[in-house]
Amino acid sequence: MPQKQGSDPAQEPKKRRRVGVSAVPDAGIDPNECISVYLVSKKEDVGTSGGFRLDPVDLGNFFEDDGKIYGYQGLKISAWISAVSFHAHAEVAFESSSDRGKGITDLKSALKNMFGETLLDDKDEFIQTFSTDSQYVRSSISSGDILHMEPCNRSAEDSNTILRVDHTKVEVVRMVMGNMAAGHLYSRLVPLVLLLVDGSNPIDVTDSSWELYVLIKKVPGLKNSLDSLLGFAALYRFYHHPDSTRLRLGQILVLPPYQHEGHGRFLLEVLNYVAVRDDVYDLTIEEPLEYLQRLRTSMDILRLLISDKVQLAVESTVSQLKQEKLLKKLTIPKLLPPKNLVEDVRKAFKINKKQFLQCWEILIYIALAGDKKHIQEYNFVVSNRVRTEILGKDSVTPRKRVIDVPSKYHGEMSFVMYKAEEGEDSANGVTVLDRDKRKQEEQLQQLVDERLKEIESIAEKVSRHRS
Repeated sequence: MPQKQGSDPAQEPKKRRRVGVSAVPDAGIDPNECISVYLVSKKEDVGTSGGFRLDPVDLGNFFEDDGKIYGYQGLKISAWISAVSFHAHAEVAFESSSDRGKGITDLKSALKNMFGETLLDDKDEFIQTFSTDSQYVRSSISSGDILHMEPCNRSAEDSNTILRVDHTKVEVVRMVMGNMAAGHLYSRLVPLVLLLVDGSNPIDVTDSSWELYVLIKKVPGLKNSLDSLLGFAALYRFYHHPDSTRLRLGQILVLPPYQHEGHGRFLLEVLNYVAVRDDVYDLTIEEPLEYLQRLRTSMDILRLLISDKVQLAVESTVSQLKQEKLLKKLTIPKLLPPKNLVEDVRKAFKINKKQFLQCWEILIYIALAGDKKHIQEYNFVVSNRVRTEILGKDSVTPRKRVIDVPSKYHGEMSFVMYKAEEGEDSANGVTVLDRDKRKQEEQLQQLVDERLKEIESIAEKVSRHRS
């Protein structure tokens, strides 16, 4: 049987080996590292870094998926927001772009998410707005009501003096949503809200329950002078049964170039004035950031310090604290204010109960005036309060243990009762070394320390304003 001959390997052409080049995975770019946003008040600063550079909360929120930019090398995005008309313009530059497995981010769409209808693609058109819209702020607020802060009572007058408010250089204009001018102005400000206020969402400009309080810096005596918008606050007015209303502060922002100059404090003082003037039920703040809460508390304490009723109640509580040896008590008093005082404060200052209790602790600390002998007991009261709020009432109540002792008297009548130490097993007296409990204790102590530090910090701040 004939066999099939194999071909000669030497006669076959050699095959070229294909060398695969693996593409470098696209790790993406953090938007905060390649995007610069500037607030500019003159056209000469457009296209440069001469304006005020903003520090956005997190630019990743404007990009889909994991908040990164994909498909670009050497990417640089510069954006400018006009402090005159609040239009925006952005310029994008990059070395190259390619899909390396994650696609190519649609930058135009992302910038539209960031700046909305205020974004102008044409640079010349954007520059032109510095002249065509030079009176935009003034014309927008012309339909609003200028608030003249006339003291409603001695408390309001004294608190203004303490806060050193200068009414001659700034004014606050109140605008009600549902009005076209108010809605248009706020819509121009939305990009700043999204960029600078953590977790914020635009308010409903068609809902007349929303009120916009605009803080303006005026240049008196000049007809064609530009009014500078320093900041604003958005307040919601809602019904309170049976015949009252409540005010809730939803947003407040002082533009970065004007921060740390007392404008936010002044804006809050105006809102307090409005609450008292309109005799609302109370004024609250929706999820305030730590800095805002501290500022609010400092201002409320300054107002409360000039109230005779509050001062008498504080003195009574401090006297109680000094007379009682709290460290030796099984039950620690909370040193709360009288119930009628809580209601009086709400009516006079529009401060709700939760906020007043925060202030009350600090008022007692201030009244102790560095009395080291009783500060330790004061800290113990605060610690007990914090623990009670976190763990509940029973968790911080010292446990009592009963032990039988030998006696020549009746056996059932011979015993000793004492306070059990923390971690001591009530059944057999064995110390419980529970890691979870120790970790919980560390976390609780951290919260206590933070509160005590906050109290001391606010008390110092208030003392500086009073001096």
